[in-house]
Amino acid sequence: MVLAQLGGSISRALQQMSNATIIDEKVLNDCLNEITRALLQADVQFKLVRDMQTNIKKIVNLDDLAAGHNKRKIIQQAIFNELCKILDPGKPSFTPKKGKTSVVMFVGLQGSGKTTTCTKYAYYHQKKGWKPALVCADTFRAGAFDQLKQNATKAKIPFYGSYTESDPVRIAVEGVERFKKENCDLIIVDTSGRHKQEAALFEEMRQVSEATKPDLVIFVMDSSIGQAAFDQAQAFKQSVAVGAVIVTKMDGHAKGGGALSAVAATKSPVIFIGTGEHMDEFEVFDVKPFVSRLLGMGDWSGFMDKIHEVVPMDQQPELLQKLSEGNFTLRIMYEQFQNILKMGPIGQVFSMLPGFSQELMPKGREKESQAKIKRYMTMMDSMTNEELDSTNPKLMNESRIMRIARGCGRPVRDVMEMLEEYKRLAKIWSKMKGLKIPKKGEMSALSRNMNAQHMSKVLPPQMLKQIGGMGGLQNLMKQMGSAKDMMGHDFSGFVLGPTIKASVLVEFCHFLLAVNLLIYPKEDSDLNLGRKWAEKCNFKR
Repeated sequence: MVLAQLGGSISRALQQMSNATIIDEKVLNDCLNEITRALLQADVQFKLVRDMQTNIKKIVNLDDLAAGHNKRKIIQQAIFNELCKILDPGKPSFTPKKGKTSVVMFVGLQGSGKTTTCTKYAYYHQKKGWKPALVCADTFRAGAFDQLKQNATKAKIPFYGSYTESDPVRIAVEGVERFKKENCDLIIVDTSGRHKQEAALFEEMRQVSEATKPDLVIFVMDSSIGQAAFDQAQAFKQSVAVGAVIVTKMDGHAKGGGALSAVAATKSPVIFIGTGEHMDEFEVFDVKPFVSRLLGMGDWSGFMDKIHEVVPMDQQPELLQKLSEGNFTLRIMYEQFQNILKMGPIGQVFSMLPGFSQELMPKGREKESQAKIKRYMTMMDSMTNEELDSTNPKLMNESRIMRIARGCGRPVRDVMEMLEEYKRLAKIWSKMKGLKIPKKGEMSALSRNMNAQHMSKVLPPQMLKQIGGMGGLQNLMKQMGSAKDMMGHDFSGFVLGPTIKASVLVEFCHFLLAVNLLIYPKEDSDLNLGRKWAEKCNFKR
């Protein structure tokens, strides 16, 4: 993925600088050259990259810095600020309000992913409590209404369109009026794809805009068009009042940086980025957290949002109790699997933690592992309450395993593999026993060090090395206790308030379990254990 590659390159450049014994002009130039190369490879506009490099050199004048200054932090802060400046147009976009009807119109080039993005935008707001509706005013492309109808039905969102009417203006007006009567507070109008050479289609777009009077016009742009996006975005802005931008297909092309820089140059804020074809692969674009993740500094605010989406507040005390006791049942494993799936793509969550990057997720492993989780959950659906809540491994005898296999329609060896996975995760969970949960205020230094020791037992060696060993893990625990210090910076307004509560620590533990399952699976010899056991017992399906 483009963001993972770009973020990995920038993080490595900063890491090399941090490892240098003395920070001098040569080290600074090498670091800036690496970052410049990474941005140019991602197709960011040359002028923007050149200006960024010049500004950083002006800010970081090593000769003028007095002795005792932390040069590494000053350079990191300067790079952070300059990258933010490239991406921040300096003005917020229109934000819909619950209970008040807002009309949002989507425009863009052909094939940029407008119809899919309309549904993703509606689905995102539906989860947040809005009542969205979709109107298909695309009468130009064959199958446009069918696509929107299919997507909207899947997401359970009301929609309007016509197979016979050819006037997009009439369809848009009728759809908007209908959903206003039904008290929908977010009406999304999907329009035909067009480019700046098509004057007739641009005129049609202006008519739809005048008839529906949208509160916000969103320009949807494919990241793969790179720097060509500048001219197209400008043409759309001259025809209709483009108030925001959504960049799509950020998962499939190495030139996403061009789209981001070109959009920033038009002074229209990017509000979302599409990172995949599925409904939940849709990220809010916030400049500071985005740049922080690119630099490997993490995004605690985004991580907290994920936690509150996944684990409701009323369930957190129960999870804390289970965690401190160290008991791990199949039901707890089922609940954790549900939480992992609710989190969305693990690679995205990965980049929210300081010291981690999406590059840690091996290519193709995530989808394969998530399919495995769903398979395991199907098997657990065939279990009784007694089996799900028991901590006695001897309860699972031959007849019970064969009954579960028949109930879920899977071979016996798959059930055996699932039970082996459960034993492995139970062993990991037991190492969490004695974890110090902060009740109020910040964690003490002693609690942090003890928790870091617990975590080091759970983390795979490869990942512990990636964080920076035991010292890096203790630094991470310090940040979990207090959000004020973020890689030595105080990004006020970007990270959370004075303290991060126990829920972060709990969900971080869940995340570590997910890491053990998804990224560093068992050795092949262990994977065959279930099969060998089944063969030894002569189990039959």
